Formats: sequence, C-alpha cells, structure tokens
Amino acid sequence: MGYTIVQKIIRDHLVSGEMKTGTEIGLKIDQTLTQDATGTMAYLQFEAMGIDRVKTELSVAYIDHNTLQAGFENADDHRYIQTVAKKHGLRFSRPGNGICHQVHLERFGAPGKTLIGSDSHTPTAGGIGMMGMGAGGLDVAVAMGGGTYYITMPRVIGVELVGKLPDYVGAKDIILEVLRRLSVKGGVGNVIEYYGEGVKSLSVPQRATITNMGAELGATTSIFPSDEVTRAFLRAQDREEVYVPLSPDPDAVYDSTLQIDLSALRPLAACPHSPDNVKPVSELAGMKIDQVCIGSCTNSSMLDMLTVAAMLKGKTIAPGVSLSISPGSKQVYTMLAECGALADMIAAGARILECACGPCIGMGFSPNSGGISLRTFNRNFEARSGTKDASVYLVSPETAAASAVAGVLVDPTTLGCAPKIHMPKKFLINDNMIELPASPEEADKVEVLRGPNIKPIPVGQAPAENLSCKLVLKVGDNITTDHIMPAGAKILPFRSNVPKLSEFCFTVCDKDFPERAKEVGGGVIVGGSNYGQGSSREHAALVPLYLGIRAVAAKSFARIHVANLINFGIVPMTFVNPEDYDKLNQMDDVTIDGFRDAVANSNEVTLTDKTIGAEVTLALNLTARQREILLAGGLLNETKNKSK
Repeated sequence: MGYTIVQKIIRDHLVSGEMKTGTEIGLKIDQTLTQDATGTMAYLQFEAMGIDRVKTELSVAYIDHNTLQAGFENADDHRYIQTVAKKHGLRFSRPGNGICHQVHLERFGAPGKTLIGSDSHTPTAGGIGMMGMGAGGLDVAVAMGGGTYYITMPRVIGVELVGKLPDYVGAKDIILEVLRRLSVKGGVGNVIEYYGEGVKSLSVPQRATITNMGAELGATTSIFPSDEVTRAFLRAQDREEVYVPLSPDPDAVYDSTLQIDLSALRPLAACPHSPDNVKPVSELAGMKIDQVCIGSCTNSSMLDMLTVAAMLKGKTIAPGVSLSISPGSKQVYTMLAECGALADMIAAGARILECACGPCIGMGFSPNSGGISLRTFNRNFEARSGTKDASVYLVSPETAAASAVAGVLVDPTTLGCAPKIHMPKKFLINDNMIELPASPEEADKVEVLRGPNIKPIPVGQAPAENLSCKLVLKVGDNITTDHIMPAGAKILPFRSNVPKLSEFCFTVCDKDFPERAKEVGGGVIVGGSNYGQGSSREHAALVPLYLGIRAVAAKSFARIHVANLINFGIVPMTFVNPEDYDKLNQMDDVTIDGFRDAVANSNEVTLTDKTIGAEVTLALNLTARQREILLAGGLLNETKNKSK
C-alpha cells in the first residue's frame, strides 16, 4: 500500500515511534515560527533551557499580533523578541512586514518540510505542500533547541476536489463546506489531504486559505500536493530552488474520503458563534450589516486583495457600513500601491489597516454594540471581535466586498460575470524588513533587553500523592482558548505578564473565576466535549496553572490544548462514562486518592465527589513520555532535569 502526501513527510522525518494510527510518534522539525502574542513566552522558555543557538534549518520570529501600541508593553515585548532573535540565531520579521503565515508562505515555506509554529494557523503552509502544525510555545522552544516534536499518528481524510469554482465563489466557500460537513470536531486526530482534478484549478493562495481554516476542524494539519502550480508560485517568489514535487502514491489509501464538486458550490457564511454554523448566503441575503473586515491570515493574499479592489473600483461603500482592509504582507501592500489597486480601495471608502492580524484577534476595529460584522477571518467565537453582543459572520472576500457596497448581505453570484484576476508572474522581492541574526562569533555581544512587563514563567509542580480540592469551575462543550484566555487589545499586552493576565482567565464564562480560584487555592476544572479548541495559545494552560489548577476532566480535548496542559504539569483526564459529567457540580469537594501513582502507572482513576457522595471514573490517556513530563511538573522541568 502506498503513502499519502502527509505520510511521506512523516516517514522522512520520523525520529521515534511507528507510523501506526493512534500511537505517539516523534518528528524532526525543519522550521519554526512564532508571533509576538506567544513568542515572548517561547523565547523565555528557550533561554531557560540554556541553549545558545537554534538548531533548526530556519526559525523566524514575527511581529504581527500586538501591534496596537497604546502603552509600553507591546513595544517592550517586540524589543525583547528582536534582541533574543539576534542573539540566538533567528530571523526577525519587523512590525509592518506582515502576518506570519502570509510572509512565511511567500518567503520561507518549502514543500516536503516540517514546520511548527506557536500559532494554530501554521497549517497555512500546507498550501505549498509543507507539513505545518500549530503548537504551544514550549514545544516550539524545544524544537528550536533541536528537540523532537511529538504528535499522535493521525488518520488521513482525503478530500477529493472535482470541477471548477464558478464566478464569485472562492476558496473560503470550499473550506466552509468542509466545516459544514465535518464540524469543528471532525478533524480531531486527522490530517485533511486534498487531491483530485479540481486541485489544479486552485492557486497557492486559494489552497492556503483552505489549509489555514483546517485549524477550525481541529485537524493536526491540512495539506495540498506540491505541483506545477506550486512551482509557479515559488518561481514568482524567486524561490524555485526549494520546489519538490509531492503527491500521493497511486495506491495510497485514505482512512475516509469525501468529495466536493467545486462547480456546484455557492457562497457560504459561518453564522455566529462557530465556524461550522454554515448556511448558504442566499438564505441570509438582505440582512443589514454594520461592518465588513477583509484580511487576516486566511484571506489577505495578493489574489484576495486584487479581487476586492476590482469589485470596489468605481463604487462607494454603503452609508452606515465601515469597511477595513488589511493586506497580509508588505509585499502585498506595496504591490497594491504600485498597480493602483490600493487607490481603488481607498477611493471606495475602505479604511486601510496595517499588515497585521488586527481585528481578527480583537486588536482594534471592534463592531458597534449589537452590530453585524462580515469578516473574511477564520473564527467568529463570541466576544472575539471585542464586542460581546456583536454577531460575526465569516464569508469570502467576494461576498464581503459585494455586501460592503450594498449595505446588506449579498450573494455575489447574482452580480453577473466576475472580474478576471490573474496571479502575478513575478512578485516584488524586498526582504529589508527581515533582520538576520548575529553570527555565532558576534552573538555574545548582543544584549537581550527585557521590559518591566515581562514576568517570570510559572513553573509546574509534580502531582500530589493524593489530590483533594474544589471543583472550581464547570463549563460546557466546545470551550475555546478564547473562553479560557481571551485576546483583544486590552488583554494581549499582558501576554508576558501571567499574574496580570490571570485577572481575565475564564471571565467570558464566569467573571468571578479568577478570584474564586485564588481564594480556594485552585483545584480541578470540569469541561465537556472538545475542551480547548481554537488557538495554540499556551497561556490557556499557563494561566490556569498560575491560578492553582492541577487537573482538568473533560469529555474530550482539542489536540494542541491537551499537549499544552501536559507541558505545564496539568493532568488531563477524560470521562469513561460521559454521562458522569452531569453528576458533578461547581464548588463540590473532590478527591483522587493515589493521584501521583495513577499518573505514573494507571490508565484510570476514581474521582470521589465528597459533597454528593458520588464516584466517577476518569481515563488517563497518556503515553509513557507524557507521564514523565507530568511527574516532573511539566516539560520545562523535565528538560532541565535531563540536561543536568
């Protein structure tokens, strides 16, 4: 039996384990990336390991999240990352150079290579046949030090694309259709691999839009073949030398498959408050809108921007509608200016934002109270926009542009023939905003600069012999990392200050949680299915650790979050009988006798609820490596212990 694309990459990078579905494997990592909302912690952790220089083929530190500088905090973090990158051998992408995933696709990604990034949308790189995976900052720090990255050997879902997209139907509509069919839990434990004749009709930016939003499926990653379309994109970026052809073997077998006829697709929208709450735009057409945001790492490429500019040319944004446009990179921004497309956007009334994540992470441009916002982004979680009662719909750039002009949600396929947009045969190459590191000989002279907002990393503890505490919080299904550790302009500047950050932990769900956790000395959290879905932010584990959380019991966990919990010494447990979730109540007194021994040796533990007199069986689905990490009180402790 032959190999799929992702199985070939895994085979070529396998360090430990066997390629047996559901078992733990270790991979060699070729490249890493960080962004500034997660990067500061990753580099503090890298420094704590005592390694002088990164050992990957390439590591890049990007500044693209915390660019709204209303105080000194963000600027200080940027300066820290800049100096630590120079000292330890990383390239540094300066503020204004662009969004990490867009820039990495343009300038650094390579087919057949492995990449992990401290951002959940790192699978964007799958658009050029690269195995990109989101990870916690500590995992990225370990990989930068030459360490192995561990995942569960995934199943592979094959998505066959046939036909060709009609006018005004975009790549965003393809991935929304996949989300409609599979849900935000449908990708957990899987890689999504695209194949079929329809693939050839999609450009690299279109493919990258699809792999980017594979993160919303909970998938380990998503990937496209590396073919002549890939080669043409790399040639246009003056990087053809990194091209390698990559396709599944003729006799490759997928664990499951689904087929999408591109010609039958019509514009779709993800309705509040989940990316899989997908409906046809035609069913929602005529809904009054207040705001439109175009950009983010999902839809900010040159192709997206040219499409939007052509649709806005000679028109005016509807009264009562505010339109923001965020080009994905300096390359895109400059080329838009040179070809006149930027002028068409400005003339129509668009507000041009900098090349950064911006509104996607609640960093400015929040909707009005109760507002309806159409966004070409990847997530529409409640309050993520910065306005708690706003309704955010995820749509394609085509739908967004048409609606911005009309003032109501519009199905763009009703507009007739779409303007013909072609990918440039040659992109503008100017890497002047990417700083190279100091040479090994000069590195000792580089001073790493730390601002007063950068606080020490919380350190985990080994499990207690017996656990006796409060069930300090109970939450439902699909709890996201935005629920656990919100983003936004008011909170993100404290990403390097965990004590301050703790004031916001879980406040979306329960405004009293931080104070209650401190008052009772922490305890256990109980959650429903898909606990921890969303971003890779390790702060969703770090901050609960600081507040004294020792374990989380849930019906099921999202992949990256469960890894982050283990990395920081918080024990993840799952209900053997999911109905037992209903027995437990917030603030009950609970115990687990023989807790430490169970973490070391057992597959199950018994949680006793002293308040109601009930017993619940919880599974410990842990590998031997994960048990060692938990017994050490976290990966940082274990790494230090091994280096002694």
